[in-house]
Amino acid sequence: MTWKTTIAEQRGTATTLLLAGLLLAGCASVPTTHVYRSTTGSVAYTRIGSGQPTVVLQAGLGDGKAAWAPLVSRLSPRYTVLAYDRPGYGDSADSTLPRDPCSVAVALHALLHAEGLSPPYVLVGHSLGGLYQYAYAQLYPQEVAGLVLVDATHPRHWQHMQAEVPTSAHMVEVLRATRFSAVMRREFDQQAECTDKLMAQAPLALPAKVLTRTDYDLYERGAFERMVKVDEQDWLRLTGARQVEPVAGSGHYIQRDKPEAVVAAIDALAAQAKAGR
Repeated sequence: MTWKTTIAEQRGTATTLLLAGLLLAGCASVPTTHVYRSTTGSVAYTRIGSGQPTVVLQAGLGDGKAAWAPLVSRLSPRYTVLAYDRPGYGDSADSTLPRDPCSVAVALHALLHAEGLSPPYVLVGHSLGGLYQYAYAQLYPQEVAGLVLVDATHPRHWQHMQAEVPTSAHMVEVLRATRFSAVMRREFDQQAECTDKLMAQAPLALPAKVLTRTDYDLYERGAFERMVKVDEQDWLRLTGARQVEPVAGSGHYIQRDKPEAVVAAIDALAAQAKAGR
């Protein structure tokens, strides 16, 4: 049994509050406009715009919907846009649900359908959120109009780092133990669960864009950068995308450094969806 806020009751007020919030502090936040409540907890999200297709934004490890502040106001005039806080981030209460990619995708599927957002969706995922959106596309391909990966985490990222870049892996282990929140540790520890099943399936037969950064911090250069570039090419096999698209002048947060590149990728896939291709 679930309860949900109704769009008719909140549309006008929510949209006004969101637009006002985006104009403050250099668009540093994305205010909550709705809360989805179920027997497993509550999830805060922003819904704005009314165009089609619906664009669903999924943030990375440690991030909530605020990570998408540079994009929301750019996308909302043309699309329905949803950005949300996974449980334990932002305005969403934590939960004890599994945090592997498939479980995150199933939970997002429940939210979208309970809140009346009909497919097809253009899924956009940054970092670990890209892996989560890939899982959604594999589990519910009939609902997906396109997939945009924004410097996404490869399903074997942590495994490859441990084997090929042990010094970097050790640094991450220290950060996990000392700086990660409890929910971040759960997501990090479960990031590879269920991915064998996903990777064993046929490549996605839907439009996809693989956006990657060009700028690496000094400590990331060398073996780590080489490992990441190999994994980036493997996304082509997994998604069926035609090419990796490096975004010049961007670091890991491409949506912050070069938001226009992410918007252009979304526009391209949305155009294909509207053309029925």
